Order: sequence, then structure tokens, then C-alpha cells
Amino acid sequence: MSKKRGLSLEEKREKMLQIFYDSQDFFLLKELEKSGPKKGVISQSVKDVIQSLVDDDLVFKDKIGTSVYFWSLPSSAGNQLRTVYSRLESDLQSSKKRHVELVDQCNALKKGREESDEREEALAELKEIELKYNKLKEEMGQYADNDPAALEAMKNAIEVAHAAANRWTDNIFTVRQWCSNNFQSAKEQLENMYKEVGITEDFDYLEMSPVPLSSVGD
Repeated sequence: MSKKRGLSLEEKREKMLQIFYDSQDFFLLKELEKSGPKKGVISQSVKDVIQSLVDDDLVFKDKIGTSVYFWSLPSSAGNQLRTVYSRLESDLQSSKKRHVELVDQCNALKKGREESDEREEALAELKEIELKYNKLKEEMGQYADNDPAALEAMKNAIEVAHAAANRWTDNIFTVRQWCSNNFQSAKEQLENMYKEVGITEDFDYLEMSPVPLSSVGD
């Protein structure tokens, strides 16, 4: 024996709407949950079905005191359908108008682009120019390191780095002198610590020599 097929959502909506249309009365949700099974809609799904009808403006609800009432009239459904029809009709007309505009625009763009020997020659020449442009662009990239602006930026960066290095060297000398003045009894330990961190006898300020431009790119 085959199992009875359950109602689809649309069928449930139609069944619940029929309750309103038959009585043309106001209902509480609990009343609808009792009436739903008589139409084949289980009470557990009544709330969701009613809410979907409310969302589509096919059922209306209002709170009176502490209770929420639902109602719907056949005329309300008719008005709703007429509103939807008018909106869809307006959208259709707008779409048709836009389609005509796009067709006219497409036809206008096609003018002057008809297939011809002159057009084929022009396209071939354009392709050749694009290839030459890309080749020259790639070649220019190989000389980017010799760009005057790049060299100037590199020179400025070297000067900034040189100044920063000597500033830290000066700070190290200052700290070293302070330690020597305040921890004279630990002179030997301090000297060993300096050597461990790389501060040897030849530690001094950096001198910046002029760099030939030919060696910068290398």
C-alpha cells in the first residue's frame, strides 16, 4: 500500500487561504492551528505557512491588546494579484524598451566595422604595432636600473642609511662611555662584553665614498 503524499507548500497555502475565504472572519494563531488539520495541514506547519502568506500580503495580521489576529478576504487576494500584475507589466515594458535601445546601440557600433580588405589590413597593422610596443616595453624594463630617477632614489637611500648607521655608532660610544664612568671596577668585564657583541678596537664611524654610477646598476 503506497504512502500518502504530503502537501506541498503552495498547496498548504491554498488550503489555509480557503479557511479565511470560507469564513471571512478573524483568527488567532491557535485557532488556525486547530483548523489546519481539517484541511490536511498539520498544526506544526500552520505557523510557517501563515507567515509566508503574511509576507506575500495575502494574509494580514494586527495586534489587538495582547492578541494577534489574522484575516484575509477574497477581495484582498484579488487586489494583491492586480498589484503584482501591474508591477510585472511595468517591468516587462521597461525591459522591452531597454532591449530596443541595446539593439539600436549594437547596430550603431557595427557601423564602420563591416568586414573589408581595408579593415583586415588595419587590424593586421594594429596587431603588429601592439607586438612592437610590447617588445619595446620589455626592452625598456631591462634598463630600469639605469633610470635617473631610480639612481637618485638609490643615492638618497644610501645617504639615509649612512646617517642612521653613524647615529647608532654615536649612541654606542655614548653608552660605552657612560658604562666606563659608572662601572670602573668592571672595566675588564665590560671590554669582554663589547668584544662579544662586535664592538672591537677598529669599531668606528662609517665614511661614505662616492660610488661610480656604472657600479650602481651592478
